[in-house]
This record gives sequence, structure tokens and C-alpha cells, in this order.
Amino acid sequence: MASTGATTVTTKRSRTRRAGESAYGLMLLAKNAAVSLIALFLLAAGVWSSWSDARPAMLTKGLEQGVVTVSHCGDDWCTGSFAPARGGGEDHGRIRIDKAVTDGPGDRVAVALIPGADEGVRTGPAGVLHAWVPFGGSLLLAALLVAGGLRMRRTAWVIGLLGVALLGASFATLTF
Repeated sequence: MASTGATTVTTKRSRTRRAGESAYGLMLLAKNAAVSLIALFLLAAGVWSSWSDARPAMLTKGLEQGVVTVSHCGDDWCTGSFAPARGGGEDHGRIRIDKAVTDGPGDRVAVALIPGADEGVRTGPAGVLHAWVPFGGSLLLAALLVAGGLRMRRTAWVIGLLGVALLGASFATLTF
């Protein structure tokens, strides 16, 4: 068997080409870092936005709890009389709650009062899930960034499906 004797010739890349390749890699790294930071910022903003309502809905210890009987609804808010869960509670007059967590006038909703305000937050599974709706939206937006900007499609599907599950669970508990 005869040997072909082929030799491989290695050519050195020019300094300009190596610098261009390094710059391209640096730009890709910068793009990935920027997209990652924006996605993390979106998620942090969703948690920050949700936490003001989620805290009293989830951590009700030390908060006055009771039932609001809805008597009037506007565009965004409903108002009603508050009956404390434990007898002898303070008289709060009219309490307002988010219209999305009620079925309208005549509905009785379990709430926890926000200290220092005439506002109540729905408690229970429906109230907790409704409080985390902004976070669910931020999960959906972050999924788009992860899929399009970072090219991490499987991770984006997981993030997006978590957002859809959170929004769907909130809708289901408030509707049924």
C-alpha cells in the first residue's frame, strides 16, 4: 500500500482577522450579558410589582382579617362594608378592593386589611394567585427575551409555561 504523502499546510491568520474574531466574540458576549440583565430586570420588576399585594394576601398574621360585602363597583375598584373575622374589631367604614377579585355587588370576599389604608386584599388561593399576576406577565416577557436574544429555547419554553400556568391558575380560581 502506497502512501499518498499529502502534507497539511497551516497558514497563520492575519492579525486583523484575529482581532476581528475577538471583537465579534466580545460583541456576542456583551449582547448576551445585556439580554440576560434585561430579562432579570423584568423578572425583578414583576416580583416587586406583585409583592405589595402578595405580602398581605399570603402573610396575614398580624393583619386585621374579615369579610367585605361588596355594595358598589366602579371601573377598577369595588367598595363595601367590612365585618371583622373576630368580634370586637375596629369599624373601618367602607373598604375598597380590586374589582378583578369580586363578582360584583352582593359578593362576599375574605380580605386582609392593608395597615393604614382603607384597602383590603383578597386572601386565600384566589387572592394569592391574583396578587402574583404581574410576575406571571413578566415571566412571559422574559421568555421571549430568553428565546429570541439568548437562543435558549427550552429554557424559554419552561419560563413561558410557568407564566401561562400562573396566569391560568389565577383566572381559574377567580372565575370558578
